[in-house]
Amino acid sequence: MSQQLDPETSAVLRGAQAFLFDVFGTVVDWEGSVSRLLRAHYTGDLELDWLAFAREWRRGYGENTKRIAAGGEGARNIDELHRQILDGMLAAPRWAALGAAWDTEQRAAVNLVWHQLDGWPDAAPGLRALKQHAIVGTLSNGNVRLLVDMAKHADLAWDVVFSGELLGSYKPNPVVYRTALAQLALAAAPGACVLVAAHIYDLRAAAAQGFRTVYVRRPTEDAPERESVCSRRDGGEVDLVVDSFEELAALVARAHAG
Repeated sequence: MSQQLDPETSAVLRGAQAFLFDVFGTVVDWEGSVSRLLRAHYTGDLELDWLAFAREWRRGYGENTKRIAAGGEGARNIDELHRQILDGMLAAPRWAALGAAWDTEQRAAVNLVWHQLDGWPDAAPGLRALKQHAIVGTLSNGNVRLLVDMAKHADLAWDVVFSGELLGSYKPNPVVYRTALAQLALAAAPGACVLVAAHIYDLRAAAAQGFRTVYVRRPTEDAPERESVCSRRDGGEVDLVVDSFEELAALVARAHAG
């Protein structure tokens, strides 16, 4: 059943000129996609926990991007960072047998699985519906080629691709949010830009720069706090909580209909 819109939230959605989206986990199912694709790249006989491998790889991404966002040294291109993390994992005892099985060429191919992530079922239709009312784009740590390849693979109809590679850092560094606003000519009206994400830390950082915020619940993200995130109307810290992009698009359409 569709949720009710209060006047304040309706005004936020009606006034939005752009919806920017976190990508990994919010738009695409990285966990299911990476574990499936990893399995397809392995032709050996070992029984390996591909889900655990995917999660460890992703955990390395999170640790490194947050460290770099805080001023640390490291690759500003996610393909490069993913490869560094992959090589480190394959050198560790837990994955040593897999490291012996994948040569340099195979590792390069494996590293590109992040370009082929499947969208959540509501992602492509939800984005197409939202495009009728506002700009839709990424605000992602992913590099440009990764995000473009992913968009083609998953039919993600972005109007613009903002990446950490272009914006000079990774989220949650404030420069990422501020530069995206400036590029959209919304620096003087940050409330006209909405960030949609399945990660509360990302939304908090965006809100500190004036963005409006929409939290979307995804089964792979933000456990265990995702079920307790709520909107300001219900005493929380985000403008709206939804379960899908299609729900968000329907609410935006309703807000515009008055």
